[in-house]
Amino acid sequence: MRDYLGEPRPPSAAFGGAFPSVPPEQALASLGRSAAPTLRAARADRRNETLLSVVMPAHDEEAYLALAVRAVVTGLRDRGRPFEVVVVENGSTDQTAAVAKDLAAEMPEVRVLSLPAADYGGALKEGFLNAGGELVGIFDVDYYDLAFLDAAVSLAAAPDGPTVVVATKRGAGATDSRPLPRRVVTSVFSTILRVGFGLRVSDTHGMKVLRREPLVPLARACRYGTDLFDTELILRAERAGLRAVELPVVVEELRPSRTSILRRIPRTLAGLARLRLALWREKRPASRVGADPHGT
Repeated sequence: MRDYLGEPRPPSAAFGGAFPSVPPEQALASLGRSAAPTLRAARADRRNETLLSVVMPAHDEEAYLALAVRAVVTGLRDRGRPFEVVVVENGSTDQTAAVAKDLAAEMPEVRVLSLPAADYGGALKEGFLNAGGELVGIFDVDYYDLAFLDAAVSLAAAPDGPTVVVATKRGAGATDSRPLPRRVVTSVFSTILRVGFGLRVSDTHGMKVLRREPLVPLARACRYGTDLFDTELILRAERAGLRAVELPVVVEELRPSRTSILRRIPRTLAGLARLRLALWREKRPASRVGADPHGT
């Protein structure tokens, strides 16, 4: 997928071209008028910028990984802020691991983690917990946007900023031009999360920026990987009273989904059912230790 938010970019920028897009201040309208001054204030003081980590899971991505990582590194170098890119290779059967190691040798900002099995959610969790930055951006190899990162980091880095900033494909101001079946699946998934779990943001998958410190214990408590780690993390964050906001983006499909939607639907629904039960059990009052069963 491609995702665009911010000023049109020259051909050398990420995604290889300039596209009509939404200025960050306009995108912030979905958060209310109070968000724009926060963004401007955060931009005004860049003297004490914190380290930014960008986590990029990679499974069988030898054809795309180098282009994506170089685009992200080049763009962040141009911005002049301290950063690292953490590539989490997981269970690849092609040359992804070798490509990742070559990138780390070439660019000092890049480091590589490897997991033995293919597990997207597990890779996200491993990358997040091992990130060195106080702010952590989540990008996919085929789904990244530095202009979104600019706006989201500015929000999250503000003193009163949110803990979670997600890129919404469905919120006000967003445009999703992916094929209809993928849009329908996203809509149904979001509806289940809103109705069945009380989720307040409209998206959990894809790009996001997270404040690491308050989320580390919640990430460690997450039980579900594969398709659901980031969904569980945001649900736990909202339940803990941490603030999550969203920024609208424009989404284009860069390549067809590599996983069959028909296979993912039952797997995801089963995972959501288990997650709902787990969260319900955690919410129940704990029994009093040593309490008399007869109430005496």
